[in-house]
Amino acid sequence: MWDERYADKDYAYGKQPNSFLAEHFSVIPKGKVLSLAEGEGRNAVFLAKQGYAVTAVDASAVGLEKAELLAKENGVEIELIHADLAEFNIHEGVWDGVLSIFCPLPPELRSRVYKKAVNGLKAGGVFMLEAYTPEQLKHGTGGGKSIDSMTCKESILTDLDGLNFNHLEEIERDVIEGKYHTGRGAVIQVIATK
Repeated sequence: MWDERYADKDYAYGKQPNSFLAEHFSVIPKGKVLSLAEGEGRNAVFLAKQGYAVTAVDASAVGLEKAELLAKENGVEIELIHADLAEFNIHEGVWDGVLSIFCPLPPELRSRVYKKAVNGLKAGGVFMLEAYTPEQLKHGTGGGKSIDSMTCKESILTDLDGLNFNHLEEIERDVIEGKYHTGRGAVIQVIATK
């Protein structure tokens, strides 16, 4: 499904970074950042332009090819890893930041991946997330139709146990990111430190 979505020459979610990330990226200590389900590279390229060493993981080879093109277009390098997050190994204590921007995973897998991400952070490392909440179903402006790929505060508090929450908020905002995220959205935003 993701290879099909990314096959179009246009960037499905645009070339600009997620606005929550763009507004708050500076809280992530300079260093190594892991971006989960990065897709076509917009967030990884943005962070690389700010001086971070970014590793982008995605299950779509097509998306990663476009991420590589976007990086070249912007004169930066990002490490690209083609992998399913169900099998991807996040090494302990390696990352200054872990990014999860609209990473649609079913609950059990999301919990496993986020627990590995918490272990993967260095002391002082930051986990940053924006995701749709179940309230998004009433908007229908992105995120699909499955409540399973959406999350809420209660789940996040459990999945990111061991982190200190600097910002944890469920809000409604306009999400304008390419043709698949366009309009009013119900989201959860997280900034948490190890």
